[in-house]
Amino acid sequence: MKKYDIKNTDKETLKKWFYLMTLGRALDEKAPSYLLQSLGWSYHAPYAGHDGIQLAIGQVFKKGEDFLFPYYRDMLTVLSAGMTPEEIILNGISKATDLTSAGRHMSNHFSKMEWNIENISSATGTHDLHAAGVGRAMVYYKHKGVAITSHGESATSEGFVYEAINGASTERLPVIFVIQDNGYGISVPKEDQTANRKVADNFSGFKNLKIIHCNGKDVFDSMNAMTEAKEYALNRIPVIVQANCVRIGSHSNSDKHTLYRDENELNYVKAADPLQKFRRMLLRYKRFTEEELKEIEEKAKKDLSAANRKALAAPDPDPATVTDFVLPEPYIPKKYIDGVQNEAGEKETLATAINKTLKAEFRHNPDTFIWGQDIANKDKGGVFNISKGMQQEFGDTRVFNAPIAEDYIVGSANGMCRFDPKIHVVIEGAEFADYFWPAVEQYVECTHEYWRSYGQFTPNITLRLASGGYIGGGLYHSQTIEGALTTLPGARIVYPSFADDAAGLLRTSMRSKGFTLFLEPKALYNATEAATVVPDDFEVPFGKARIRRPGEDMSIITYGNTTHLCLNVAERLQKEHDRNVEVIDIRSLIPLDKDTIFESVKKTSKVLIVHEDKVFSGFGAEIASIIGSELFRYLDAPIQRVGSIFTPVGFHPVLEKAILPDEEKIYKAAKELLDY
Repeated sequence: MKKYDIKNTDKETLKKWFYLMTLGRALDEKAPSYLLQSLGWSYHAPYAGHDGIQLAIGQVFKKGEDFLFPYYRDMLTVLSAGMTPEEIILNGISKATDLTSAGRHMSNHFSKMEWNIENISSATGTHDLHAAGVGRAMVYYKHKGVAITSHGESATSEGFVYEAINGASTERLPVIFVIQDNGYGISVPKEDQTANRKVADNFSGFKNLKIIHCNGKDVFDSMNAMTEAKEYALNRIPVIVQANCVRIGSHSNSDKHTLYRDENELNYVKAADPLQKFRRMLLRYKRFTEEELKEIEEKAKKDLSAANRKALAAPDPDPATVTDFVLPEPYIPKKYIDGVQNEAGEKETLATAINKTLKAEFRHNPDTFIWGQDIANKDKGGVFNISKGMQQEFGDTRVFNAPIAEDYIVGSANGMCRFDPKIHVVIEGAEFADYFWPAVEQYVECTHEYWRSYGQFTPNITLRLASGGYIGGGLYHSQTIEGALTTLPGARIVYPSFADDAAGLLRTSMRSKGFTLFLEPKALYNATEAATVVPDDFEVPFGKARIRRPGEDMSIITYGNTTHLCLNVAERLQKEHDRNVEVIDIRSLIPLDKDTIFESVKKTSKVLIVHEDKVFSGFGAEIASIIGSELFRYLDAPIQRVGSIFTPVGFHPVLEKAILPDEEKIYKAAKELLDY
């Protein structure tokens, strides 16, 4: 392995390094001036004091082979990796030509996705999970390269950093985790974050993990550490590089470090300036003259000035584009069969339909993967056996168990999709939807990606969750969560209630670009009322409701478990009162089929919305609001809603019955509305 030092490193390389460090520092110091001139860069986290390790990260990064996940302080990292000062300024002042997001993302978040310098969020440390996912794809596709992810030492306090390092060491993934340790998380000192002075030592017991310590202020020590780390990672030994740095300035331009750092400390960090130390070394060892260094510094100054002029002339974002890239265009079904199925044949349960569709789509697209908790253990296929038989047919590199770490399950799926757009990942985000909450941060990441990157990346993920009650499961086994998640733009959300729709929507999801939340009513997995004939290759489009029962007297709008309850109520109303009620199974919450709903409301003039979720803040509130705003003149009665009461779902059957909607509650509400 090549060793770098001041005496033996060739002069051309030293010249390049000094130029990059000088240019980067000039840009770092100029950034706050844009805010003072009201030109932008309202968030800037100066990197001064991290110069050695950031130069080294960029220098070992190899375009076309490696993936780089820089954090918001990594300005010199991306400059060293090849980004131009103009590209960095365009991000800082949020221009329409900003490579990261066309001005949508916060300043100081640098990326160049065509080079695999990845677009990451402001939630620092979450990108470790994405790096692990990329590493998994590299292993599967036998790609020579590494994923490098970088952040400060305080981010290691987050659980998802632990999950990523644990996953990478368990799977032996080619990932380098760089910890840039400057002693502070904003104003919180390191001793308030961890008992170990070196946070990397928290992971010293991990098998298959190499820990390397270096002086992040020193160019040569950092280069040697990163070069060694890359050799280990290329041999599938993940690495933590702990780089000791100093933070010369405040955390950011919204922080005032003099409020928590004394004069002695401030003098020390200024004296430890890595750029000045490197400059002195170049002169002391006679590698450059003062005139040669001044010439490089002058070139950096001129290059920055030219980049500044070009960036300032760039256009601002167009506000008319704000709705672009919320969701990608989905797969358009070619074999959609509308209406009630009358085909002859054997009915399949909802669980069987999902299982068969998963297998069919895995045969259709060999770049499809599935993982989750407890989904691939001999003849078992999850708690509900939905993935039964898949590992036996498709192998343990495409179908495998994940740690009980919901963040890692979702985050590594996001990362794996970054490797190649042909990849589609199906994940069981948790064994029950109720357990999904630890991964909501990564759910948010997935919903942001397409919009935040201005259409450059979207994770092709189908996130399956066994949802809902009516099984006597109680807390963490009987809740439904769609009401909360429909508030987040960037995901399609579907909730089938019959086997054919489950198969059709799953197929469409797995063939679509983008992120889909696929909610499965687990009480109906093996229920006879949900079983149907499922035609081969059956497909259902997103955003298309299904009229389960036509009628003229009232519209019941529903989905999931309550679809069957509503159908039973409608039949009872027909028999007992000769009232003809239309039942609409919306199937797709986002996008929502407003046309079908509106046509029904105009016809019946009375609306009852029924779902299993709580009435208060449930998704039915949004449907009611849309109808009330756009179709008020067609209504002959107030819109009514039936759902759960505003409590968690209890365990004892008596409590569950009191909480969840049932036929009697729906019947009572429907009868009162019909008689209004």
